[in-house]
Amino acid sequence: MIKHIAKSLAAAVLVLAPTHLAAQDVAVRAETLHTMDGAAINDGIVVIRGGKIVSVGPAASTGVPEGMEVLTAKVATPGFVDARTVVGLAGYLNQFDDQDQLDTGAALQPQLRAIDGYNPDETLVDWVRSFGVTTVHTGHGPGTVVSGQTMVAKTWAKTADVAAIVPRAMIAANLGPNALDSDKGPGTRPKQMALLRAALTAARAGQVPDEAQKRRAQEEENDLGTIKLDVRVWRDVLARRVPLMVTANRSQDIMSALRLKEEFDIDLVIDGGAESYRLLDQLREAGVTVILHPTMGRHYGDMENASFTTAATLREAGIPFALQSGYEAYVPKTRVILWEAGWAVANGLAPQHALASITIDAARAIGVGERVGSLTVGKDGDVVLFDGDPLEYTSHVTGVVIDGRVASREVR
Repeated sequence: MIKHIAKSLAAAVLVLAPTHLAAQDVAVRAETLHTMDGAAINDGIVVIRGGKIVSVGPAASTGVPEGMEVLTAKVATPGFVDARTVVGLAGYLNQFDDQDQLDTGAALQPQLRAIDGYNPDETLVDWVRSFGVTTVHTGHGPGTVVSGQTMVAKTWAKTADVAAIVPRAMIAANLGPNALDSDKGPGTRPKQMALLRAALTAARAGQVPDEAQKRRAQEEENDLGTIKLDVRVWRDVLARRVPLMVTANRSQDIMSALRLKEEFDIDLVIDGGAESYRLLDQLREAGVTVILHPTMGRHYGDMENASFTTAATLREAGIPFALQSGYEAYVPKTRVILWEAGWAVANGLAPQHALASITIDAARAIGVGERVGSLTVGKDGDVVLFDGDPLEYTSHVTGVVIDGRVASREVR
């Protein structure tokens, strides 16, 4: 049965895989154009040249250069931004050789780079792109206290270096049962926090230029005379050059992450946040963003108190958040953020806010809001075309444009 599902998924995506992705000059005209940069435009046009948006507006006042291809749709939106996933590292076959999202060799491995494991030809990348996902924040998943780094990538490119628009986006840490191991350790929550504090404290001490610290720094050097990779990463976290993203669902684990932020004055992003609705005041005061678990995430384990209405609750409380597809242990290994947003609407989140949670708000959450997430002049030419309301289950994606490249013309 599993092999049958895998073969069917592979066949479906093979049809959707783009065969020609040269940069194009293209325009999209839609009866309703959701720019996510102001009100929706009736009979709107977005014009893309050289991969960038050059004009957006009503068809009556927005010219399309002669000879430019015009794609038409009932509704068009910005390309979707998946704010947290492991696609490209976790493969759809769910076999040992296509699972690079987690290495259990050590509890702390911040030096593991997502770009070194990212496979842009992975079937799941094609799969999510066919449903309008043009940008992914992907990388190492739960399982150890610090599993590695994340990256931000476009879903059209066929090499990791071309796909990556942010090669190192965040450092992925995990608290609670996702990183507890009574055999290998750490076996308790206090030990998880102690490991993180020890790593940050050691890196901070190494920044003090006295003779004792210089000697310690020399001891940290490897045979090539360079500072150990993990120490470099922690120093970048302390210098706020890269955020620490902590997967935490229980309120006690979220609070531990907030204490870490206050103690070391670091940039923090909460991933998961199943019980974040219990800590609205604390999250607002800390000024952190929540990359919220999938709306339909399974409510068991540390997510047993998850709620379908958390997205609406966070929005009402003024706490910045984005939805995500997350990480699935079983085939097909990923969710589709468009569907997660639709379920959030069914549970109290306004439609425009649901679209924002997978476009502009998601882009801001992962630090690329100046480049993607809205149909704004100067931003990347990423557009999704629909034959109806994007958040209705009866509607279909009819086309996907990424950086001005027509990546899909199939009906999904």
